[in-house]
Amino acid sequence: QVLAHNRHTYGTVAQRLVVTVIPAPGGEPPYRGEFLVGNRNVEELLPAAAREMFLEATASVWERDDIRVTNVTSALDRGGRVPLPIEGRKEGVYVTVGSHGAFSPCLVSATSPQSQLRCHQGQQPLASCYDTFAPRFAIRWCNLTLLQVWPSTPAPGPLWGPGVLEEGGDFQPPTEVPPQDLLPGYLVTLLVPLAVAALLCLLLGHLMCCRREGM
Repeated sequence: QVLAHNRHTYGTVAQRLVVTVIPAPGGEPPYRGEFLVGNRNVEELLPAAAREMFLEATASVWERDDIRVTNVTSALDRGGRVPLPIEGRKEGVYVTVGSHGAFSPCLVSATSPQSQLRCHQGQQPLASCYDTFAPRFAIRWCNLTLLQVWPSTPAPGPLWGPGVLEEGGDFQPPTEVPPQDLLPGYLVTLLVPLAVAALLCLLLGHLMCCRREGM
């Protein structure tokens, strides 16, 4: 439910949006790659046309035709800095794509230890597919992340015990209760305070009645 408030007239209006989430056809892709696009803002990659162009470039790099976008996140939400108010500066966008096929050799080489070492030295990683995204998308190849996620086994459901009420049945409380001996607890609760009170009364009476001479 979306609620809008007018600050000038103090009027409000509400609208209910129904969002239906269905499983992806073919299941979730086990192979996922996250690209950092440095020359775009998040609202520029939300339209379908922009995502299609990005998928075409990714498909040629991945060498697969079943690529689809699974997530689009602004770099500011991932700890990025707000760009300077200079024309052409963008905040950057993390785009996650997935596929049912394995990663291409170009993507694997871009995340290899040798490539990570070159990134730490301020150089480009070892990959031969840089020109696929240019000039529309400036990919930060040192921020490329490849993940292989396999579907997890669902946890087993609860085991219904004999105490669970069956559907349509009536609850039958237990009738046999083991006998409990309440006398010791009763005596402790009653006699201990009485004994303490009696001792205090005797002590007070002794002080007030038997030790008054000479005072």
